[in-house]
Amino acid sequence: MATPGANFEGNPAVAPQPPGTDMTGICFRDQLWLNTYPLDRNLIFDYFALSPFYDWTCNNEKLRLQSIHPLDLSQLTKMTGIEYMLSEVMEPNLFVIRKQKRDSPEKVTAMLTYYILDGSIYQAPQLCNVFAARIGRALYYISKAFTTAASKLEKIGYVDEGEGVPSESKAGKDVIDFKEVKRIDHILASLQRKLPPAPPPPPFPDGYVLPTTEAEKGAETQQGVESQPSVDPIIDQGPAKRMKF
Repeated sequence: MATPGANFEGNPAVAPQPPGTDMTGICFRDQLWLNTYPLDRNLIFDYFALSPFYDWTCNNEKLRLQSIHPLDLSQLTKMTGIEYMLSEVMEPNLFVIRKQKRDSPEKVTAMLTYYILDGSIYQAPQLCNVFAARIGRALYYISKAFTTAASKLEKIGYVDEGEGVPSESKAGKDVIDFKEVKRIDHILASLQRKLPPAPPPPPFPDGYVLPTTEAEKGAETQQGVESQPSVDPIIDQGPAKRMKF
């Protein structure tokens, strides 16, 4: 005869693996159990132990093997390690179970939270994951808004090169909503006013001469030529030369 902790081949049963940290993508529901037993604070832990969220190495399982109620706080405070606690109850619809690590009767570190809603068991997401999802969604919509604003501003400076195109093809193009353009300009201007002014450029070192470009040199040369007095070809011919006979 096989022993209680062994399988049909006589080998010892393999202990189930502890549940993962992030199991927010799965849901557990046993409709047969729900049709047989009621959901209340006395039987809710037995139902939770059927789910893949349950850690078989917890202190609650040790109490179950001793025929003690697994949520007996007077017994759990005497033990150390992983345990589950029933934190909130709204029978028969909502039950909140907290997974925690007990180091002493007074010191407890919360790890994960599970909730049973209308018979379905879920893992509550961690706060950091909630913040990351909210920030990622906000950044997506902000980026989408700036892309829309940039496309509208590009349409303002667009010059239609096809003036000879029939009016029917022009009517099929996107019509610019100037009210929307003014609204976007107002938003961008208000954002620009909230930004701090740009700092002034640093001063040039002593003795530094700004380089002049070829255009500036050409303008200076042309200005020098124009500043020279014009010569009258008739009056300013120098001393008169007398002809010798």
